[in-house]
Order: sequence, then structure tokens, then C-alpha cells
Amino acid sequence: MKRHHSSGNREFNPETLALGYGYDPELSAGSVKPPVFLTSTFQFHSALEGKRFFELAYGLREPDEGEEAGLIYSRLNNPNLQMFEERVAAWDRTEKGATFASGMAAIATTILALVEPGSVVVSTSPVYGGTHYLLEHILPRFGVERRFVPAGDGAPAALERVAEEVGRDRVRMVFVETPANPSLVHTDVAAMAAITAGLGRSDFRAGLVVDNTLLGPVFQRPAPLGADVVLYSATKFLGGHSDLIAGVATGAARVMDKVLEFRTILGTVTTPFNGWLLQRSLETVSVRMRRQAKTARKLALLLQEHPRVRAVHYPGLLQPGTPQHALFHRQCTGAGSMISFEVDGGEEQAFRILDRFEVFRLAVSLGGTESLVEHPASMTHADVPPDENASVGVTPGLIRLSVGLEHRSDLQRDLLHALEA
Repeated sequence: MKRHHSSGNREFNPETLALGYGYDPELSAGSVKPPVFLTSTFQFHSALEGKRFFELAYGLREPDEGEEAGLIYSRLNNPNLQMFEERVAAWDRTEKGATFASGMAAIATTILALVEPGSVVVSTSPVYGGTHYLLEHILPRFGVERRFVPAGDGAPAALERVAEEVGRDRVRMVFVETPANPSLVHTDVAAMAAITAGLGRSDFRAGLVVDNTLLGPVFQRPAPLGADVVLYSATKFLGGHSDLIAGVATGAARVMDKVLEFRTILGTVTTPFNGWLLQRSLETVSVRMRRQAKTARKLALLLQEHPRVRAVHYPGLLQPGTPQHALFHRQCTGAGSMISFEVDGGEEQAFRILDRFEVFRLAVSLGGTESLVEHPASMTHADVPPDENASVGVTPGLIRLSVGLEHRSDLQRDLLHALEA
């Protein structure tokens, strides 16, 4: 199946591409679904073909018109991975994708491919705890400086100030997680892209990298807004069944070629079987995410009215007339299924509530078919200093929900039961 229909050369919708793009059943004995290509290596038709494949793989020559990279070794490429990458890239409206062994492998490989010693990464905050640890503790060992700016309405102005402070030519990457995990604050991707375009050097301009895990690819597309790379923990909604660990990045070919070079040498690619599982899951991601979002809105409204709840953070409840409400409707097409809410009594009261859930599973991660609940301050964001957490709304009383596919009435009953603690 091609990306465009023969009638009028019109591009298929993502939901259609997710079921067939990049796969020819005739090459697999007519199988309607792609088989799992469980192989480490691939046979060449001739020695010359092998030579030409390696020339492309290692950038020794430019491809001829219409020539695509051939299959060599599953650390470099694999049919299951390539099909998934092409389908996610089509959804994101980008040119090229790369699949990884985890979301953190995608983030780390992308950052390492685009920075250099002496350069600066500017990131919004809060971000996922693993990302924060990488920026705070790992990158400085390689001579890369990090700066954080608060996610939200003030992020573009803060980025400008930081760039002037550290030197605009030193900034190699701007990293944005939107909505932020777990505060669910939105950052203006287009505004950040406009500023990022003026950073870096003439021979190495800065790149805007956006973690799109919480809303993408169904409810948010950062690439048309100016993002150079779009990242996902594919473990979450893209995988959607809590049965795999993977990551994926998509973006402009000029950037992704650098990322793929690092993936090849670092070996951060995922397995063929994971690629097959991701293909399976991508077929239903739109259906799952829309159903989960519908239930999440009902639960967010319930929480908003509950006397024990101090605050509810959910994009679907943003107040009209506020900058966040305007940004959400400009940048997103849906609110997703992540909810954070704060209760009085700090960690002690939050733990009492967490221990009373019977349907929601007390576990980290998100985006699976099952509903999950966790305590960010002591779990996913435990490595972040308490004062830094508190400054971005990750308080001891904050609880994060990932709404799954269970019946809405059971989730409502479970939530009310937990709040009786």
C-alpha cells in the first residue's frame, strides 16, 4: 500500500495507513498481515548489491533517484521496524522515523546525535523523571550544559532569556514536553520553534525536539508546528497494551539521518518482534485513545466537584479566555486520557487514597488498556529535588491517573471509593 491513493493522488488518512502502508502481501506469500521477520541478518542477491547497501548505510554515497536502503542486519533495519516507522512518520506528517528499545533510548540517542561538548540543551520543566535525570546528571559528564525553563505560557520568553544568557550560538537543542508530565501544562510549539530557528550556528542550527507521548499521534502533531523531531515512549499509547518497551522518533530526513547514524552505532534499536507488536497496536491507537479520552473527561468532571480534591489538571477543563485554553484549542484536537489531581494532606493522604483503588492499578507507566494510578513525587519524579518539583506543581499531594478501557461506571465507583480515605 502506498501513502497516496491512485485516484487523485490524495493522501490516505493515518488510520488507513496504519493498516497497510509500506506492506506488499505478495512479498509474504499473500499474508494479509505482515509476518514477524525474526532474523538477525539478510541475504544479498549479489556481492555488488551488498556493497551498494553498505555504501548507503554508512553514507559513502548519495542514493540514486528512487533508491531505498536495502536490508542488511536487524541492528540497522528490519521490515517490521521499517513498516512501523513509515506509518508513524505518515501520522506525524514527517519524512522519516526510527524505532528504539525504549522511550529513554529514543530520547538519549536523539539528544546525543544533535549536541556536542560545550553546547547547551534548554528544556521545559517538568519533564518525565528519566528525561530529567539524563539532562541533569548524564549530559554534563559529556560537557553538555542543561538549562530548564518552566513549561507553559511563559516558556517562549524564558527561552529567549536563557539563550541570551548562555549565548545563542551555544544552544543546540530545545526540548519540549507538552503537555508536561505530570502537570499537563501546555507549551506553544510554534512559538518555541520560531525562537529555536534563530539559535545555534550557521553550520549547525539548533533543533526543536518535542516529546509527544501524552497526546500523540492522535490529538497533537508537533511537526507541522515546527518541531524538527517528534519523540514517543511507544511503550505508552502507541504500544497501548503494557506488553512491550519501545520508543520512536520521527522528523525531517536531514535530522533523522543523524539520529539513525547514532542508533546504528549505539545499538539502541528494538527487536523485530517488538516492531510487529507495535504494528499491531498502531492499527487501534485512534480507537483506543478516543475512547479513553471520553471516559477521562467524565472522571475529570467528577474530580472537579469532589470536596476532597483541591485542584484538577486536565486539558478538557481549561477555562475559556485563558492563554492555556486558547493554546490547547490551537495546538490540539483532543484532551487525552491523563488526569492529575491534588488532595490536601500531602503524601500521607495521597498514599491512603492510592491504597484504596481496586480497579485502577497502582503502577507507573501510562497509555495502556488498563487504568493506572501513581504518585509522581515519590515515583516517576522521585529523582527531582523536592523544591524543584514543588515549583512546577509536582507536590506531595499530587496523584496521576492514566484512564484505560474499563467500563466508565466501574472507574467512577472506584475513584469515589478511593477518595473516601
